[in-house]
Amino acid sequence: MTDTVTDAVALDLLGDILVATVDNPPVNALSHAVRAGLVAAVDRLENDGDARAMVILCAGRTFMAGADIREFGKPMQDPQLGNVIDRLDACGKPIVAAMHGTALGGGLEVALACSYRMADPAARFGLPEVTLGLLPGSGGIVRTPRLIGVEAALPMITEGRPVSADHAQKTGLIDEIATGDLREAALAFAARIVADGAKLRRTSDLPVPEYDRALLDQARTTLARKYKGQNAPQQAVDLIEMASDTAFREAAHKEFAACKALVASPQSKALRHVFVAERAALKIDGVPRDTKPREVRKVAVVGPGTMGRGIAICFLDAGLPVVLIGNNQDTLDKADTVIRKIYGGQVKRGRMSEAQVNDRMAALTLTLDYDGLDGVDLAIEAVTEDMDVKKDVLSKLEQALHDRAIIATNTSFLDIEALASSLSRPENFAGMHFFNPANVMKLLENVRAKATAPDVLATMTAIGRKLGKTPVMVGRSEGFVANRMLSKRSREAQFLLEDGATPQQVDRVLTGFGFPIGPFALADLAGMDIMAAARQTRIAGMTQRERDCDIVDQLAAAGRLGRKTGSGYYLYDEEGKGHPDPAVEELLAAHRTKRGLPQREITDQEILERCLYAMVNEGAHLLDEGGAARPGDIDVIWTSGFGWPRHLGGPMFWADQIGLAKIKDALDTYCALVGDQYFTPANLIETRVAEGRGFFD
Repeated sequence: MTDTVTDAVALDLLGDILVATVDNPPVNALSHAVRAGLVAAVDRLENDGDARAMVILCAGRTFMAGADIREFGKPMQDPQLGNVIDRLDACGKPIVAAMHGTALGGGLEVALACSYRMADPAARFGLPEVTLGLLPGSGGIVRTPRLIGVEAALPMITEGRPVSADHAQKTGLIDEIATGDLREAALAFAARIVADGAKLRRTSDLPVPEYDRALLDQARTTLARKYKGQNAPQQAVDLIEMASDTAFREAAHKEFAACKALVASPQSKALRHVFVAERAALKIDGVPRDTKPREVRKVAVVGPGTMGRGIAICFLDAGLPVVLIGNNQDTLDKADTVIRKIYGGQVKRGRMSEAQVNDRMAALTLTLDYDGLDGVDLAIEAVTEDMDVKKDVLSKLEQALHDRAIIATNTSFLDIEALASSLSRPENFAGMHFFNPANVMKLLENVRAKATAPDVLATMTAIGRKLGKTPVMVGRSEGFVANRMLSKRSREAQFLLEDGATPQQVDRVLTGFGFPIGPFALADLAGMDIMAAARQTRIAGMTQRERDCDIVDQLAAAGRLGRKTGSGYYLYDEEGKGHPDPAVEELLAAHRTKRGLPQREITDQEILERCLYAMVNEGAHLLDEGGAARPGDIDVIWTSGFGWPRHLGGPMFWADQIGLAKIKDALDTYCALVGDQYFTPANLIETRVAEGRGFFD
């Protein structure tokens, strides 16, 4: 007979085994109902003379997935998770955690407090709290090293890396992998334990195995480089060290105190903001949640250049056959060679097998014409950024594809509505803006046009997720969101050189803020010829000062193309390390003299404010115009695609932490210093400041 002890936990006594089933859709988060239900289950186990052991398992698609993020920032109702963990640990009868899907965060901590652990072969286990600027606070740090040792525990705790069932069994995190039905296997496992005397095994009684203390210093160094500026990974190492030298109960109290302090930290608030914003970005304004995406079974990509090749790889990696269309055989042959080379690199690094490469290449068709596209459900053009050329390609695709096929443009800055006007079925058309290299970059800006059908928008988001991308829906705007905001930072970086800053100073300030690379080092990496060509495509829309600020053109004309020629903004040594170059200082001095611009001392604060406040202001313009639906969408775009530090939450979240009133005052100051056309505050900023609100209020 089933006894429902809370809305989320039910109990069944099967012989002498009590079964506690957690059912809290969609991911069995550790909400109050689950926590209270688990405590009630332990009470029943201890007080029922017929029950000699208990199995905890979950209904639905996964084991307990950790804390309920909906409860963050609210007073937590008793029992707290730590109390639940203590009750499980102290129980006088053995408890078996039977896991499937994922056992993450608090869910894994629940399992660690049980006497035994078993899992479905496909289950995965992790302590991902660090990715939210938090740490396990209910025994994850003090128990995991006791079970599997410090070396195996470090990546799980400090980086949030999940592990497979095979790995978990080998390290000792779990005791057994189920064969067949998990519930039946768990009952059989519990029966064996009972038959063997119902022995208890408390992880809290185990010592931390001996380990080389140098591991901790190595971890600190690696984490400082990999997670620059983030506090939680470093604190995790400190707590692991503490746990190995401290009695269990004292260590558990210190772990909880550290986690509790991090909940209120600015970094955790920022990381949790990005976590929520990424999920909100999947909700498309005006598209009902139950809108069914169209089926995509085969894809065509037009343009076998750098971008087209990368896009083709994305779909091949997702298991979809691809037709890659070019306009001459040489470009197709090059595409074949480059794609094979990219996959060859994956084989060398052990990420793919030769058989997998062969399967992918077999799914790739190279062709010079548009025949044979009947089975294609999605076609993406990735040809040169020329309106007439793109319109011609789109027209050819529409004629070759079936009536429900989706046609997408990968344009970076051309007008999406002008492109849509060339089609007779504009409801099937939208933008899919990949970033270079497309097979590596996570961000995907999906662009809606006025006529785009709702199920097409839903399909683009679904496809983005299938490709492993972070898809964000944006609206009509030159440069869309990412490139448009980036252009304002780039503009100010160039203007700062005219005003007296050096490339290395600007790069130092922005990398010090947390960007992985500065704008001038990035330009050298991309190539000055590429940068100069991109500038020419947009020069007609520039202001007079922007046109006159031709430093990029001067460097390209001098043959200083960046890393590939050994000099650009920097001079590169044989090891590829960049150094300040007096020749660039002379070029900048001559440029200022020619333009009649006096050199002045530029502070680091001015660099940071002009570069970043210009971006924030442009983000506000985009929100005013509908180019972005939500400020959180802008934050997702910049944290997933352009290196904005996740622990600072994205430009719009960061602006709220600075205070919009302070940013408006600075914008007004730079209006006078740089020009009204560059720094006049957006209407949204003016309005929010007048109302005493931020972007997220």
